[in-house]
Amino acid sequence: MVYWVGFGFFNLTEKEMPLYDCMLLFKPHVQKELSMDLIRRIGKHVCSRNGVLTEMKSFGTVQLGYGIRKLDGRYYQGQLMQMTMMATPNINKELHYLNKEDRLLRWLLVKHRDTKDGLEFLSEEDGNLELSKLPRGNIFDDLDKDEDDDEDEDDEDEDDEDDDDENQENSGEH
Repeated sequence: MVYWVGFGFFNLTEKEMPLYDCMLLFKPHVQKELSMDLIRRIGKHVCSRNGVLTEMKSFGTVQLGYGIRKLDGRYYQGQLMQMTMMATPNINKELHYLNKEDRLLRWLLVKHRDTKDGLEFLSEEDGNLELSKLPRGNIFDDLDKDEDDDEDEDDEDEDDEDDDDENQENSGEH
């Protein structure tokens, strides 16, 4: 594949540049400008080694399952961000400077293994067979059916109540 990286074109293969997700958990009080500064620095680092930053997501403030203790206190919330990139396999060692970063609570690098994307997945024979097993139709068809069933049950419940009222009236008259 040929990618445009800031200052020129590079011919990269998936074996040379696997796909990674870098998860960054910032302290909750870190300003957006400061977090973007760190992300920019990581992006420049990746690009300087002929890598490609493919996607960036922010998950906002998240509640943590347990407190993370740092020198300035214990944190139960954090700002979670994800950077997806194609980078050289030694990117993990190169990003270890993040361990000393005061703005971060934690960081994690995850390598995508044997992932297949849309057209690549559909072009395989196995992929076509897998897709053929999925039910055809509209998801709303099932919802309409469920609503019809609920209406039928409501009608039956009303009929039962009417029968009960008639039975009570009949038993009271004798």
